[in-house]
Amino acid sequence: MSVLADSLQLAPGNPLRRFAPVALIVGAIALAACGFIATTAPRPVAQSYLAAFLFWSGIPIGSLAVLMLQHITGGAWGAIIRRILESATSTLPLIVVLFLPILFASGLLYEWARPEVVAHDPLLQHKSIYLNLPFFTVRAVVYFAAWMTLSYFLCRWSREQDGGKLRVQRRLENTSRGGLVAFGLTMSFASIDWAMSLEPHWFSTIYGILFIGGQVLSSLAFAILAAAALSTQAEVAEVMTPDRFQDLGKLLLAFVMLWAYFSFSQFLIIWAANLPEETPWYLRRLAGGWQWTILVIIILHFALPFVLLLSRGLKRNRRSLMAVAAVVLAMRTVDLSWLVIPAFDRDGGSFVASDPLAMIGVGGVWFFFFVRQLSRHPVLPLNDEALPELDEAGA
Repeated sequence: MSVLADSLQLAPGNPLRRFAPVALIVGAIALAACGFIATTAPRPVAQSYLAAFLFWSGIPIGSLAVLMLQHITGGAWGAIIRRILESATSTLPLIVVLFLPILFASGLLYEWARPEVVAHDPLLQHKSIYLNLPFFTVRAVVYFAAWMTLSYFLCRWSREQDGGKLRVQRRLENTSRGGLVAFGLTMSFASIDWAMSLEPHWFSTIYGILFIGGQVLSSLAFAILAAAALSTQAEVAEVMTPDRFQDLGKLLLAFVMLWAYFSFSQFLIIWAANLPEETPWYLRRLAGGWQWTILVIIILHFALPFVLLLSRGLKRNRRSLMAVAAVVLAMRTVDLSWLVIPAFDRDGGSFVASDPLAMIGVGGVWFFFFVRQLSRHPVLPLNDEALPELDEAGA
């Protein structure tokens, strides 16, 4: 390995590396606590775990979409976070393992997975051709296989580019073009399976796009936080300049607006149609205390980040941009809870101990494996024309 590559390894004193073991220990303890609570109250724990899984799996899955977008468009904005995105997508095998409890607890989560409920519901009987556990499992295998295949080749060819094989750039671009189409299809169906089918009498034609938009926003906010932590290393700080953080801030602003557009579009379509099979979904989420949650989401998930990210100076300031990204990422957990938890007829104030425990547990374990992946290779890509400072040939 070259001297340049050695200097770009994740330093032992980097905040990410220092925090990873602590995250693993705390995460393991939180998951153990969830397991203990599940012995007496399995259903609330399953609900909490599903919300946590949907949030944390959204970061590596969304990172795959951002990674492919970067290969197609190019630019330094994506090059400085490429290793972060690749490390996140490389945790997909862990996401598969984390998905297994959802399969085992499907009867606690999904109405269509309970034969006694389906037997008395003509609509669920009609949908049982698609909504049944064996087919649900097969589809999940297809989704994960597609995402992991894309991740494997994109990461492998990127490493080859580090070694001087510059011709792989064409492969990365072409694979990403087709991969984005495959990603859009698979993630749309996955969002229907894992989240929308919690309320099988309801449907939305824009739900998949809304879910994907949220995942991309989560992954980008996380990438900004990770990039800010990496920039504490001197060698990395020379590349992660204020101009490049400004580019990331612009992209974060764009996806905040895109998420808001998708969210409002779904609401507007359902409100305008006013169909009895569609409106109960929103009525359930605009009452029982959830109306205050949506108010917090509107203010902190959209209005505040939107106003702050209009500032050029804020986007160029690493710490300020980091704070906005942290707020956005935190609000993604609130938004997903608002999407999922009301499906179980829980009021807005009826949060249980397993809600934060599951979120911390899954997140702690995932973060440890993310940092482990990030530690295996240089934290910035070499021989990328968007980063002339790291031209291996000139090093």
